[in-house]
Amino acid sequence: MSSARKTKIKLKLKATRPRNPLVVPAAQRKAGAHRKSRSATRHADKRALDKQLRED
Repeated sequence: MSSARKTKIKLKLKATRPRNPLVVPAAQRKAGAHRKSRSATRHADKRALDKQLRED
């Protein structure tokens, strides 16, 4: 009967360092405006120009 018993494994984890509660609000504040970057705007303008030149 002892071979049919399941043994429980105990796992010891080290306690992690507490997180800094001020980091999350600071990271959320630095998000900035939601708009296209300069390179994305430049690329879109270039595609629009190519499209206009192909139509002519």
